[in-house]
Amino acid sequence: MSIIEAKNLNYRYGVRTPFEKTAVSDVSFSIEKGEFIGIIGHTGSGKSTLIQMLNGLIKPDSGEILLEGKNIWEKPKEIRKVRFRVGMVFQYPEYQLFEDTVYKDIAYGAVNKGLSGNELDEAVRNAARFAALSEDLLEKSPFELSGGEKRRAAIAGVIAMQPEVLVLDEPTAGLDPMGREFLLSQIQKYHKNQGNTVILVSHSMEDIAKISDRVLVMNKGRLEMCGTTENVFSQGERLKQMGLKIPEITYIMNKLSESGYGVKKGILTVEEAVRELLPLMKKS
Repeated sequence: MSIIEAKNLNYRYGVRTPFEKTAVSDVSFSIEKGEFIGIIGHTGSGKSTLIQMLNGLIKPDSGEILLEGKNIWEKPKEIRKVRFRVGMVFQYPEYQLFEDTVYKDIAYGAVNKGLSGNELDEAVRNAARFAALSEDLLEKSPFELSGGEKRRAAIAGVIAMQPEVLVLDEPTAGLDPMGREFLLSQIQKYHKNQGNTVILVSHSMEDIAKISDRVLVMNKGRLEMCGTTENVFSQGERLKQMGLKIPEITYIMNKLSESGYGVKKGILTVEEAVRELLPLMKKS
């Protein structure tokens, strides 16, 4: 059974005003347990609205979100429980830090979920380890942390709630290249170790290409493409028409394939490209 299924989702902002806009239009897809899903699309394509519907922050005008087969809005008074199961990390989450210590900030959501005592302590410390925050940082004020550490502390706060699905909206935005690589590697480790479902929204095609099993492409409120990462990025021209740019290495390998060289399209990393090109170099 799919852990999340979206059925014919529709949502409009500013209904019956001069500013009415369709944000999501007839979107349907399903996500299996343990998948790592990337969501891409140009600014205003509906990505953020879509993911906020997945944990009940926004209620669709029509359509359904099913969490393990059950409509999350079947019992509106219990929608808070859904938000513990589908944890959301917003863009620039460090702006939401407010407690006296990093430990208390990480614990905040877990406490609200009902965790206490040893169970709470274990959840907080495990989350801190996943976020690569050392024990000595836990008793510091979050405002003493570096920018990257604050970001990881905020993400740890959602991980401590032990969600079945972790949704990340542009988690590397504003970080320097080293900080971005480090954070992505920690997210990968979390996914591998926990086996939970992860949904990553990003403007970085390179980030999505590196770590996603499948990719959803939003365009003008609609789901334009949904497939394996390799399949989606092999369609460079189609993505270009939507204002999206594929990773440089993918672009180069696609061009080589289209020029008659015996290499696959949709290559996502330099390592894959080397493996494809080595046999051709030996022949020459």
